[in-house]
Amino acid sequence: MSDTENGAPEETSAVSVSPTEKASPAETASPAEKAAAIAELAQRIRSVGPQAAPPEGEGRAAAPEHAKDVKDGQGAKAPASAQPDQQRAQALKDTAEVLTAGGAPADLAAAAVAEFGDGAAEQLRSDPWAVLSLPGVRPEHADGFARGLLGPAAGPGDPRRAQALVPWLLEQAALRGHSAVEVAEIAAGLDRHGLPDSAAAIQAAVLDGRAMPFQEELTGPEAHAAGGDEDEEPPTRTLLALERLALAEESLADGLVRLMSTFVPGEDPEPCEEDAVAEEEAAEDAESAADSVADSSPAPGSEAASGSGAAPAEDTAEATVEDTPQAPAAPGPTAWAAAGEAAPSSSATALIQAVADSALVLHTGGEAARAEPAALLAAAGGLGLRVWAATWTDQGRESFAALTDTPAAVITLADLLSGAAGPGRAADGTLALDVLVVLDAPLLDVELAATVLESLADSTRLVLSGDPGQLWSAGPGRFFADLLAARVCPAVASRTPDFGPIGELVSGVGIGELQPVEAPDKEVVILTAKDGGEAVHRALQLLTDSIPRALGIPAEQVVLLTPGHGGPAGTRALNAAAKARLNPGPGRFGGFDPGDRVVDSPAPGVTRPARVLDGDATGLHLAYADGSRRTVPPAQAARLRHGWALTVHQALGRRWPGAVVVLPEDAGPALTRQWVYTAFGRGERHLSVVHAAGPALAQAVTERPAQPRTTRLRAILAENAASAY
Repeated sequence: MSDTENGAPEETSAVSVSPTEKASPAETASPAEKAAAIAELAQRIRSVGPQAAPPEGEGRAAAPEHAKDVKDGQGAKAPASAQPDQQRAQALKDTAEVLTAGGAPADLAAAAVAEFGDGAAEQLRSDPWAVLSLPGVRPEHADGFARGLLGPAAGPGDPRRAQALVPWLLEQAALRGHSAVEVAEIAAGLDRHGLPDSAAAIQAAVLDGRAMPFQEELTGPEAHAAGGDEDEEPPTRTLLALERLALAEESLADGLVRLMSTFVPGEDPEPCEEDAVAEEEAAEDAESAADSVADSSPAPGSEAASGSGAAPAEDTAEATVEDTPQAPAAPGPTAWAAAGEAAPSSSATALIQAVADSALVLHTGGEAARAEPAALLAAAGGLGLRVWAATWTDQGRESFAALTDTPAAVITLADLLSGAAGPGRAADGTLALDVLVVLDAPLLDVELAATVLESLADSTRLVLSGDPGQLWSAGPGRFFADLLAARVCPAVASRTPDFGPIGELVSGVGIGELQPVEAPDKEVVILTAKDGGEAVHRALQLLTDSIPRALGIPAEQVVLLTPGHGGPAGTRALNAAAKARLNPGPGRFGGFDPGDRVVDSPAPGVTRPARVLDGDATGLHLAYADGSRRTVPPAQAARLRHGWALTVHQALGRRWPGAVVVLPEDAGPALTRQWVYTAFGRGERHLSVVHAAGPALAQAVTERPAQPRTTRLRAILAENAASAY
């Protein structure tokens, strides 16, 4: 498939130019010479050490001074109300002229101004390769743009080119899920793009803060693969990371350690202490009752006796109680044990017991296992704790809320962090809660996970629940998987299986087996196709006729799933065929018509299904699956796609009554056990698989568990654990 996965935006060719033709000297070097060069480079990086981000203007291309003045509101000549619009319009015009002069589309002007500010035109003139930081621009495009502006002076060894290529390679790795990259991979990437001295380029990127270096010891299978010997020093690897990702993983690890180190479990009160407390409460109640009687007979001449509007005594007392902060609930082991015994299953009991003793708990299981965090929600709430649950999608919120007696305590993670719903914030800015249960935890990338941890007060209990067999986050990192592997906290594995033929099929895939299952009511149907064209035909037949007619599931409750956007049976081809069959029209509103199924993707990994109601000059009017309505302005309409067919990454966190998984003949490289497991689990009542991938499907399930990701979280947690002792 030609499209990237991980929920990354579709890549487009922003500039139509030829790539640099000059070959790198590294291409002619022998493997031994390359290995020696990489080893020398790693040694040089070790001597440099991690660098803090440089101040503006040091080692980074800064906006021209007049642009800074404009941004700071200095040197204004127009009225204040008109100044920002005039400045932006002029900046867009100037930037478009520079882009056109270099042979790039003027449409990139808005992205350039958003990236570089009002001085974008000057920035691109002084450093044409800075265009590489704009969406959709590749090195060959940037090289052509530089040649258009600089002519023969735009050589492959230009330092500005090297400065742009290193972070670009790291950003591309982040789109593939890596939060860090081995230095040898970056050097190889620079060699492929014809950079004469990749080692010097990497060292310069480290020195000016564009990349942060880290040294890690290899352990376990990685050390064995690297040729490590038990009697020798453990082998190491040198990693490079973008500053934002490096800091996110450091912050994430610090937050996890902070929660665990500040946690103090509650204690059962001593028997004598209970008696004393009861006596004291009884005395206070008697004294309060006596005061109430005395207050009910006001003295002659008082305001109350004369009928004036003075506030009643009980109102004053209530106000005082509300203004006095109450001590947080701290149930002891006995209370937790009783709550665990009342749980509906042994797995729920184990989860409640783990949360009683720990600040950080991991919970793993499939869809049916969500009943266990639901039981925890009820138990913690019954003990007087402020407990909330957060899901990835609105559909996940609705399905999980249906399992609880307190649906109001279930919200989406986005609403929780933004403050649109939830417990609110305490005076110190942390979330005002005692227990947070995060569902769909594998979907959190390192930056979002760090944000969650930063929002929690010391000693807050955090429960991370999810299915470890599903695909990881769209963003970089493998937060949940790394935590499971690090073994730094209790992990409760659910014993509640997903029932039915779909559950049986998915469970088999999870352990690397692809076996036929009995489906007497046609819950699972496998169809073969000879190529992508036939796969599209069969998928449309299932969507529009077979599933609605045989199973009573309407077409609008069925989703088509495929590995990528392009190709003969990608989302583009499937959506075009579905629109022609189900809602034909000319695409009056930016390619869409009223009645079209669409998906709104405000960010990678975030997908909101909707239906087009209408459109006008203000934008497209959409009705979302959660019942809300919104108008998407024309400037944001580009993030909309037709939604009859989705990639599996776009479907994360959601399920449909019916799902049709389409596997074209070129799907092999995109398939892993993780992908198949996730795709097959999107159907609640029915799953159809239109299969044209041949043996690639079985090979993916048995031989390729997941696409590997390079991360640092486990190493950081290990370092923190070592320093603690």
